[in-house]
Amino acid sequence: MSSFAQRNAHFDRLFATSGLFWLGQNTNHLPVHPAVRKALIDAIEAEEFHAYAPPGGFTALLDGIIADLGLPHETNAALVTDGAVAGLATVCRAYCAPGTNFVTTDPGWKWPMQFARQSGAEIREIPIYDPAIDYRLTPQQLEQAVDRQTRIVYLVDPNNPLGICYTAAEIQAFCDIAGNVGAYVLHDCTYRDFADAHVLAARCYPQRAITIYSFSKWLGLAGLRVGAVVADRQIIEELAAYATATLGSSVLAQRAAQAGLAVKAQWMPAVQGIQRRNQAAIKAAVDGIPGLRMPIYPSQGNFVIVECAELGLRPEALAAVFAQRGIMIRQGSYHTPRFGSRFVKVSTTVPSEWIDAFCRQLPEAIEVARGLNEVPELY
Repeated sequence: MSSFAQRNAHFDRLFATSGLFWLGQNTNHLPVHPAVRKALIDAIEAEEFHAYAPPGGFTALLDGIIADLGLPHETNAALVTDGAVAGLATVCRAYCAPGTNFVTTDPGWKWPMQFARQSGAEIREIPIYDPAIDYRLTPQQLEQAVDRQTRIVYLVDPNNPLGICYTAAEIQAFCDIAGNVGAYVLHDCTYRDFADAHVLAARCYPQRAITIYSFSKWLGLAGLRVGAVVADRQIIEELAAYATATLGSSVLAQRAAQAGLAVKAQWMPAVQGIQRRNQAAIKAAVDGIPGLRMPIYPSQGNFVIVECAELGLRPEALAAVFAQRGIMIRQGSYHTPRFGSRFVKVSTTVPSEWIDAFCRQLPEAIEVARGLNEVPELY
């Protein structure tokens, strides 16, 4: 079986596992808002899915995304994509080429690096898994990494998997550095709604900042695949030529996204309250086990990392033991080969009973993982 077929079979088994506790994909598994459910049902009953959606997305949804970001409609436009990942692929296809380079952090999000590499760009990863720099990119590091061939500076902010969030001064410095070499800042804001405060690069660098917007995490529409790219109107014109959804993204997904934006202000405080409660429960469990550590708390994303390196424990082994118990967590190597041996990641926008089950089983799972010699392939 090919590596891709193995990976597909792995996730097919996960999806087919009845009652699985999904603590590894940062997706929102809390019950959907009734208005979103109604929008989906209404669209199905009206059989709207027979027609193609507009190639750039429904106007009401585009306007709602820009308004949610608080950006001016006069100068900004949005392009709906088949999930945020498709938006990242579109940007990389449009601006990466042989002779250019793509600068990002390690840890970070691996798929844009793949897209940039496929377009011929050199990948430059800046290591940030270091308490000496507070697990965050510094302006000095970025300045040393870029040059006139840098096409994209890619920031996941809040960072996945670390959960740090950049300050206004840091975002301004990153934008100034990118501007000095004529690079785009690709600002992946997938987790912005879970941060205490968040600053858009588009406010500091409107001419070349590109914002990636997701509905998978805050609204829980991961399986519906809907996201967006937001940028200066001229940039969106350029990106539209590279978009893969030339016949429009899912009508059902867009209707759900529109309904979600309409109720976001009233719904998100409850979601945030649950996920911060879940973070606190994990922190208490981790603090009670010598050798475990949570280096970033509270996380500004809907996930936390738990360091297990001091226990001499392979993250893959711990993830495999939890998988046997119907709980999916993510091994660090999914995000970073360089630092992945140090941690596992646990998602927190889930029912609290899932988190409580993880916490209860953590001490025993660690002991079982110590004796696990053969770990199945994880992805």
